[in-house]
Amino acid sequence: MITTDQVKQLRDATGVSVMQCRKALEEAEGDMEKAVMILKKKSSDIAAKKADREANDGIIVIKEADGKAFVLVLNCETDFVAQNDDFKKLAADIIDAAMKDGVEKAVENSAEMINPVIQKIGENIRLGKIEEVSGGTLGSYVHNGKAGVVVVLEGGTSELARDVAMHVAAMKPEYATREEVPAEMIEKARELFQKEVDATDKPEEIKKKMLEGKVETYFREQTLLDQPFVKNPDETVSKLLSNAGAKIVRFVRYTF
Repeated sequence: MITTDQVKQLRDATGVSVMQCRKALEEAEGDMEKAVMILKKKSSDIAAKKADREANDGIIVIKEADGKAFVLVLNCETDFVAQNDDFKKLAADIIDAAMKDGVEKAVENSAEMINPVIQKIGENIRLGKIEEVSGGTLGSYVHNGKAGVVVVLEGGTSELARDVAMHVAAMKPEYATREEVPAEMIEKARELFQKEVDATDKPEEIKKKMLEGKVETYFREQTLLDQPFVKNPDETVSKLLSNAGAKIVRFVRYTF
C-alpha cells in the first residue's frame, strides 16, 4: 500500500502533482527510485509531445560574476507561465548551472531540468539561449524580464555601464557607433527619404541638403553614442562616456 509519506517524499523530490506521484509509486510498487525514473520518462514524453507548440513568450535573466555576465533567455507559451514561480525558479537554476559549470554544460543538461517543469506546468518550455559576455567593464539591466541588455565599456565603472544598459533598454538603438552602420542601410535610407525630398518644390541643391539632413537625423536617432542620455537629455551618451574617460566596446540587447 502506498502511504501519504511516500507520496510526499516523491513530490518533494520531483515537484509534480500528488496524483502523478501516487500513480508512479503504484506502478513502481512502492520503489522510490523506480518511481522517480517513471516520472522522468513521463516528463520526457510530455515534453516531446509539446515540442511543436509555439513558445514565443518567456523571461530574460542576467547575472554577473567575476567580470562576466551570463544571459539566459527561457521561452514559454504565455506570459501567465512566464510569471509562474516554478518557471522563474527553473530560469534561476539554469543560469546558476551555467555560472557554475559553464554554458556548454548547462545547455547539455537543460532538458533534464526543463522537462519536469513542462510536466508540472503543462506548457511547452524551451531554452532560447545561454550566453556569456565578457571583455571589459560590464553593466547589465533587465526590464520586467522582457528586455535585457549587457554593455561592455573600456574604462569607466560598472555603475556607468549599467546606466548605459538601462538607456539601451529604453531607447533601443540599433548601433553602438556610426561606424557600425552598414553602407547598404545608409543607401536604403537615402532611397526612402529621396521620395519625401522629391515631393517638395525646392531647388536641387536644397533637396540634396535636405536628403543628407534627413539621413543624418535618422541614424543619429538609431546610434547609441548620438542619442541624448535618457537620464540627462542635455548630454549625449558619447559625452557621458567621454566625461567619465570611458568608451563603448559593444552592447547586446535581448527582447521578447
